[in-house]
Amino acid sequence: MSEFSKEVIVVAGGLGKRMHAGIPKQFLVAAGKPLLMHTLQRFYDYSAEIKIILVLPDPFKAYWESLCRKFSFEVPCIFASGGETRYFSVKSGLKHTGDESLVAVHDGVRPLVSADTIQRVFKIAAAEGNAVPVVNVNQTMRKISGSDSHTVNRDEYRLVQTPQCFRADILKKAYRIEYEDRFTDDAIVVEASGVKICLVQGNPENIKITHPSELKIADALLKQ
Repeated sequence: MSEFSKEVIVVAGGLGKRMHAGIPKQFLVAAGKPLLMHTLQRFYDYSAEIKIILVLPDPFKAYWESLCRKFSFEVPCIFASGGETRYFSVKSGLKHTGDESLVAVHDGVRPLVSADTIQRVFKIAAAEGNAVPVVNVNQTMRKISGSDSHTVNRDEYRLVQTPQCFRADILKKAYRIEYEDRFTDDAIVVEASGVKICLVQGNPENIKITHPSELKIADALLKQ
């Protein structure tokens, strides 16, 4: 994989309205520092050579820089401007990526991604062109159809995580597609460009922090 450099776009453009916290969820503190710092640290610990592109809402860039000073946080990042939706935030981050690289895209509020998962997506993306981490569904699922519902076979489903990793040429070509509301993650965009998605094993702790209860879980796990 020596022919590819490694880059990650960390998307932290959300405003975190479901947290009802007054500040975007990526800045909320768990285990002594903001969630976003934990997330960035995971990638820097994996490789100090990785290029980290941090996508933030422009109005919060100065606030982030003040947090970095407060917490003496020095992981190097390149800034990109957050967009109206995740699609446009990733597209903004892609402007800072190289053409001969592997580009991972990760949610800023997934601070519990493991080094094994990061390594796995880069390795498989180098060989297959892309790698999307997933985990098994471990609860019973029911499909809603109007006023009716029925159980579905959970073995036929997977929960999708990030980082989703792609060869740069594949990802950049996909993001030239005109935006659609269904583009809620990178795998959907790349699949829409005609590329088959390669699934790999994620790690169960790699949850996305969107509600207060999940913040408590992350706090407990990060303290371990």
